[in-house]
Amino acid sequence: MGRGAQGLVRAAVVVRAGAAPLWWSGVLAAGIGVLPGGFTGRRIGVMAGAVLFVVAALWVAYSRRKRYLKLTREATRAGRHDVLQDRAVTVRNWRRGHRWWLLLGFLAAVGSSLAVPAVGGMVLAGAGAGLWLKAAWLGRRESGEDALVWLRVDWLGARAGGPVGKQVKGYRATGTAAGDAAPGGGARRP
Repeated sequence: MGRGAQGLVRAAVVVRAGAAPLWWSGVLAAGIGVLPGGFTGRRIGVMAGAVLFVVAALWVAYSRRKRYLKLTREATRAGRHDVLQDRAVTVRNWRRGHRWWLLLGFLAAVGSSLAVPAVGGMVLAGAGAGLWLKAAWLGRRESGEDALVWLRVDWLGARAGGPVGKQVKGYRATGTAAGDAAPGGGARRP
């Protein structure tokens, strides 16, 4: 990279990267978790899991929105020499960096089904649904403001706190045609 150039990653893609693995591992863990009767029984487990699914989805979707709004409003224009990271690279890097946490979450969800069937898996699936909702919300903001928001790649890390962590000092903005991801972090449709 040239002088002053920085690698940038889309904030919405980082948020959306965890949605699918959490959703599918949660669905699988809930399916496995229904098999044993558990201490409470299947009916109570599934009903409690449904409530916790909604709670987890809403909590993940609405948490830290003020920080996202602040960073989005204060976004500066990306420089000519900044390098925009591809969507596939961002997703792959996020999933590699969090694979052990995803595995531990899956194992904990399956293990918790010995006590209360399906609850842990439904909480994981709810967190995945919440991330998807948050990415969709970011996409609507990006479309409304006609600008995609990016952050520096080096501000992300295993313990960084995601796209609104403490070390994230600000976002950069580009037009909606930049990069290979649509507003909200999904793949662009031809």
